[in-house]
Formats: sequence, structure tokens, C-alpha cells
Amino acid sequence: MDFNLMAATFEKLRLTPPPKLILLEAREFTPKHYPPTPPDADTLILKIDSPELALQVKTILLAVYPPSHAILCLENNQRKETTLGGFSFADCLYLPALGEGTSFESFAEIVAHLRAPNGCPWDREQTHQTLRAHLLGEAYEVLAALDENDVDSMREEFGDLLLQIVLNSQIASETGEFNLTQVIQRINEKLIRRHPHVFGETKVAGAGEVLQNWEKLKEQERSEKQVKKGILDGVPAALPALNQAQEYQDRAARIGFDWPQIDGVLEKVKEEMLEIEKAETDFETASEIGDLFFVLVNFARWKKVDAESVLRAANLKFKKRFAFIERGAQQKGKNLSEMNLAEMDALWNEAKRTGL
Repeated sequence: MDFNLMAATFEKLRLTPPPKLILLEAREFTPKHYPPTPPDADTLILKIDSPELALQVKTILLAVYPPSHAILCLENNQRKETTLGGFSFADCLYLPALGEGTSFESFAEIVAHLRAPNGCPWDREQTHQTLRAHLLGEAYEVLAALDENDVDSMREEFGDLLLQIVLNSQIASETGEFNLTQVIQRINEKLIRRHPHVFGETKVAGAGEVLQNWEKLKEQERSEKQVKKGILDGVPAALPALNQAQEYQDRAARIGFDWPQIDGVLEKVKEEMLEIEKAETDFETASEIGDLFFVLVNFARWKKVDAESVLRAANLKFKKRFAFIERGAQQKGKNLSEMNLAEMDALWNEAKRTGL
């Protein structure tokens, strides 16, 4: 980097170089899809030598910075104030920091501080095991936000879930097990290794072939590690039953263990329903109901539907409609227990007509 050029650039921008500065040449953005700079640091981007390169820089920066973010440019050595959204072309671009607490590093620092001797007593007491319930709870909070399609809640709940990952990684670093950098490095390596059609020379015909290759690569990894596990052994036992069933079926299908046509699945659904009717004991009935659930999950998989999500949606629909019945009973001055089925059914149908 030409530091004389940098000094001259700051002089033309009428700025004093900040104590924390990221200095980049625009060409560093050409192979990127995400900004290569932390947003809590000021950034100076030099040598933007074409409108096409300027557009590439702008597009990548907009993945993190809002269009309204104020920037400074030098265009033909003339200082220009604009916004990132309004930027089209200039010789260089000065991007002020987005603000404190906007980088992953700053987040990791907060978590490390919470665990430090002068940190939070509660956080300092936590272990991997004590955080298990919190990790599961936060995951379900994310699912609830997704079910509601609530963008504000998604943003918050994804942050809460990320906290669990970073906090567990911080605990591991203190005991010498592993650290957050190693966690990130491992998943980076895995993503590159398992996507040879993106980062290598492998050709694929579509998403189905991607998943088939994924399973082959995982099988090869297990062999290299001499891990004596089957294809289904990697599915977490703690998954909800519908998720687990669909994952089992997905993995089996990727290596060819599947019905050739959906007609076979539908015939199996009918068969399982007949088996329920024929069941003579409570144990047989329970077993056949389980088989019916399993084959219905298979039908959902064939229809490209996530069984867990659609059942959660059905549960939510039932909850809303039942709440409508409760409100209707209150408006009539009755308790639910005082209403007959016909009255409740009428309110249920009214709830459906309102779109609930």
C-alpha cells in the first residue's frame, strides 16, 4: 500500500486519519460476496478505477451498511459527500464506522467480559451442561419467530441463539478445549470441502445431486476418521420426532432407499390406516399410529414440505381459533364449560371465516 497516496487522500478528504482504520484497494472486493472489513472500523477504499468496480464495491458493502450510511468520496480529486446508496463512481471511498457493537469481534469481547473475573456472576457459573436447556430454549424461540414470520423477533432471537454458540465457545477456550476461532475455522473448512461444485471442479445437475454428493462426502469423512457410525447415527436423538423422521428419510433417500414414485407412499398411507383399524390391543394401536405418522412424514417429504413446520403451523392455527371461541364465550357471558359442542363449533366456523 502506498502510504504517501493514503496521506494525500486524507488531506484531500480534509480528514485526520482515525486511530482505527481499515485500508483496502477496490480490487480486493472483486472476488468477494461479503465486506472484508469489520463495520466498527473506518474504512478507506482506494483505486476504484471503473464504474463496474465501483458497483461491485457498493453491492458488497450494502450487505452490511444501510443505503443511507454517509460516506466521503474523491472524484477527480474533488471531495464529495454522499450516501452509500447514492454512490456511483469515484476514485476512492471513505466509509465511516457503522458504530460500536456492530462487529463480531466486539460481540465476542462482550461475552468474554461477562466470563471475566470482573464480569457477571451468573455467566461465570455456567458450563456446557448448564447451558443445554438455554440452547434448546433459544432454538425454539427462533422457530416461534419463524412460525409467526415476525422479522423483528427473528432478528432478536437469532442474536440470542448466537449468544449460546459464542458463550459455549468462550467457556471451551477457558478450559483449553477449543476456541471460537477454531469453531469458525472448522465450519469454514467443512463448507468448502462439502461444496466442491462451488469451490472446486465438481459439476452437479441440481439440488438433489448436491445432497447426494453431500452424503457421499460425509461417508468418506467417516471412513477417513475410522468412525464406525451409520448414515442415520448422525441425526441427533434430541430432535423433535417429526424432524427426526424426516431427516432419517432424507438421508436414506439420498443413497437410493426410497419409493420410486409418490404413488407408493400414498398406498402405504392407506395401508397404515387399515392396520390401525385392524389393531386389537392398545399396544398394536399405538404402534400402527406411529407407523402412520412416519409414512405421513414421508409423504410431506415427497411434497417438499417440512413436516415439523406444517404441524407447528397447524398447532398455531388451532390455538388462534380456540382463542376466538374463548373470546366468543366471554362476550356471551359464559364459561367454555357451559357451552355445548354446537355453540363452540359455530364459533370455530366463524373463526375460519375471519381467516384465522
